[in-house]
Amino acid sequence: MAVIRPFRALRPSKEAAHLVASVPYDVVNHEEAGNLAEGNNLSFLRVTRSEIELDPSADSYSKEVYIKAKENLDLLTKQVPFQIDDNPRFYLYKLTMDKRSQIGIAATFSIDDYEKNVIMKHEKTRKEKEDDRTNHIITTGAQTGAVFLTYKGIPEINKIVSDTIEETIPTYDFTAEDGIAHTIWIVPERYNEEIIKEFSKIKKLYIADGHHRAASAGRARKVKLKRNSDHTGKEEYNFFLAVIFPAEQLKILPYNRVVHDLNGKDEKEFLNDITEKFHIEKSKVKEPGKRRNFGMYLKGKWYLLKPSDSVIASLSLSESVGSGLDVSILQNFLLNPVLGIDDPKTNKRIDFVGGIRGTKELEKLVDSRKAAVAFSLYPVSLDDLIKISDAGEVMPPKSTWFEPKLRDGLLIHLI
Repeated sequence: MAVIRPFRALRPSKEAAHLVASVPYDVVNHEEAGNLAEGNNLSFLRVTRSEIELDPSADSYSKEVYIKAKENLDLLTKQVPFQIDDNPRFYLYKLTMDKRSQIGIAATFSIDDYEKNVIMKHEKTRKEKEDDRTNHIITTGAQTGAVFLTYKGIPEINKIVSDTIEETIPTYDFTAEDGIAHTIWIVPERYNEEIIKEFSKIKKLYIADGHHRAASAGRARKVKLKRNSDHTGKEEYNFFLAVIFPAEQLKILPYNRVVHDLNGKDEKEFLNDITEKFHIEKSKVKEPGKRRNFGMYLKGKWYLLKPSDSVIASLSLSESVGSGLDVSILQNFLLNPVLGIDDPKTNKRIDFVGGIRGTKELEKLVDSRKAAVAFSLYPVSLDDLIKISDAGEVMPPKSTWFEPKLRDGLLIHLI
């Protein structure tokens, strides 16, 4: 039984919302965050990536960073200004990109459900990234960005969504600089109980994106619980902020890979080693058109890689659902044995490039010699994500890239 709760959102004025709203903290690096916030004192990146206001030599995970985030949140609350709704509410969040829309419900969800696998995961998290967001939540007293959840849509909820859109005026409605439109409605309170009831019938929800945010909310809860001798379980820190979308509305893009070096091999040795497990041919196609095909960019040339018959045969014998994923095939039969990327979660020689950046970004990194080789993948399907989660397995890190993405700063959950 899934628990969903309305909440009193801390949110910006309608006039300033487009200036406040910022890309998620984890899709840009330090330099990109600084460039996006430049000239905009209201950018929420000054809260989620507050290190951009500190000395460039400062540690991004230092105590000063989180203190600065708290200071900036307090400052923006006054300057924007931000407001808090009088009563707990649900919100609709519509994202529109390339004429395709998806509409989710913004709410808070039970950390107990997360820990008991009512809310299913498909990725492992990195400790240093958990540490970062946990410290950010504890210091600011807020969950400043939403987890991206999905579920198998149900008619009763779909009707509430359509009725709300028909009978209410959007609270926010703007198009960001990247061309993605963001529209938010406040759901009439009379629908609250029905939403709660309908979600209570659902056995499983799934994290699509935001594993570190969810894990960090759980860790922050433990800290807050220890400090509260009167803990009841109903406190706001027992819940985390998320927007939940029907699975049928979502689109997954690939999460591509670049490796900094060829593991001591020259080009000829590297290509020869690949042929032990893959058929390789030069290609003008940069993005694979189907599963179990991989694009590879090396020394200014694109190649198409296809797993050998022996690889395919070995996959049919595996009891693991995830072993047949393209990201797993690439990792287990090329990145690890040929390039020595034993653990992509911790290995510093590999980086991940979201599919929204396209193959031009892969070419740019290799041509500039910031990377030695790049791989483009066919995207994981949502059915794969659900099957992996239901089987209690995890995908390799950075397997899925969901686009469009929610903006930070529009709906904040105070704990």
